[in-house]
Amino acid sequence: MNNKNKKNPWTTLSSKIIYDNPWIEVIENEVINPSGGEGIYGVVSFKNIAVGIIPLDKNNNTWLVGQYRYTLNEYSWEIPEGGCLKGKETPLEAAKRELKEETGLEASKWTKILKMHTSNSVTDEVAYTFIAQELTFGKALPEETEELEVLKIPIEQAVNMCLNNEITDAFSVGSLLKTKFLLDNNKI
Repeated sequence: MNNKNKKNPWTTLSSKIIYDNPWIEVIENEVINPSGGEGIYGVVSFKNIAVGIIPLDKNNNTWLVGQYRYTLNEYSWEIPEGGCLKGKETPLEAAKRELKEETGLEASKWTKILKMHTSNSVTDEVAYTFIAQELTFGKALPEETEELEVLKIPIEQAVNMCLNNEITDAFSVGSLLKTKFLLDNNKI
């Protein structure tokens, strides 16, 4: 489908930054909505591109990272993921760095499989997922904000964790399901 010819039905009257820190800014826009009504629309703008990695060994095992998520006030199992500072590195360079930091793994084969918008009703965040293969093992180097548990499991088990709501991180769910689809259809 070609969406390039679709006209934007929104009109922005004004914009102002309400909050700003090194990772995000929150912008409040005065708008006219598609029905002609005036209102406000808040946008959380991320200063990083999200990158996620599905490490896969020869037996289709993958690695998950578990950590306590402050925003949710609960523990979360996820794919290795992190941020790519816009203009400082490429998403692939960031993915390689994040995989090493969080799991100690390095890979010689990388395949980009997914572009997604994580919550497009409130944020402009874009995320890319890479499959990492031909793995070598080393020591993890997590950041000071990360207290991580690393789990090696078959990809099928990780997908079942998504289906059973044991993995609820949207980026992880989308990435794992896409990986399983590609594996099942011999596209990786």
